[in-house]
Amino acid sequence: MRLAVLADIHGNLPALQAVQAELERLQPDYVVLDGDMINPIPYNCSVIETVRASDWAVIRGNHEFYLLDFGTKRAPKGAENSERWGSLHWLVKRIRADQANYLAALPDERTLCFPGTQPIRVAHGVPGRNRVGFYQTMSGEKILPEIDTVQERTIISAHTHVQVDRHLFKLASVDPLTDPHESGAYDYDGNVESLPETKSEEPFHFGGECRAPGRHWHLMNPGSIGLPLNGDHAAQFALMESVPESEELGGWKVLHQRAPYDRRPALEAFFTEGLLEAGGVIAQLFYWELVTAKPEIISYFRWCRANGQDPDADIRRAFAAYNDATGRDRYVSERDPLRATQST
Repeated sequence: MRLAVLADIHGNLPALQAVQAELERLQPDYVVLDGDMINPIPYNCSVIETVRASDWAVIRGNHEFYLLDFGTKRAPKGAENSERWGSLHWLVKRIRADQANYLAALPDERTLCFPGTQPIRVAHGVPGRNRVGFYQTMSGEKILPEIDTVQERTIISAHTHVQVDRHLFKLASVDPLTDPHESGAYDYDGNVESLPETKSEEPFHFGGECRAPGRHWHLMNPGSIGLPLNGDHAAQFALMESVPESEELGGWKVLHQRAPYDRRPALEAFFTEGLLEAGGVIAQLFYWELVTAKPEIISYFRWCRANGQDPDADIRRAFAAYNDATGRDRYVSERDPLRATQST
């Protein structure tokens, strides 16, 4: 069984089309899309129609909820502020009612149970919380409390726009009363030599089931198709192959994939569709993320917190101060493919 896992298209139709071409070549048995097909890149309607025409298993992410919750009590705090949420206001005016209804009827999570394989739990973040995300270097102590209630051993998560492939274990303490603060948690990077010693008389081994008392999860993130944030501009997704436990604990092997594509049409659409003008600072930061493949929005808000700026009070002034202090606008401009095209 070969499962293709896609996530975080974010309205980027050229990137999605590059991945579709790769899927034609790879011929997976099935495809799952793990949320955030829309916002902020300005091909949202076309992306929705492309996904609707497929036979993929699709779930919602937090950006689908931004659209569906707009104008209700469930909307994010301050969502009525067009300076802060201009990209969302732009989006709401362009999504058709039938497209919004399609998004409204999607599930928030799925459990995939293909014949003869181990079940897989799919959520954009974790079940019940679509804005929880994980990274390859995040400690097991931070991850395990978030996934502890998931019964399936294999978990597909998305949201952070970076590729992840982690094995995590929660070992039972030999005597919790002796050491009540023992976490009993660690993660495994695929190298059997790196496995730490345990207190179990029969430690687990890679060539079979986890033998140590406790639990095991295989956590993966396919990365982002439309807006990767790991420094790689290519559209990113993953293949999962069902394999024997002797080859991969949990029965699924992850093969990360990348599909290079021309970003210039997506960048141009920010201008031609009026998104940069309507979306303000946040649209500009999304544009930067498409240029750099780095977390520009997070970096901006962290700088504001560290330097006494309040973007909620005056986001444009705070953004000007950020650029004056860091020169980030010049840094991004020097790497913008549209600027390189115009200079030739």
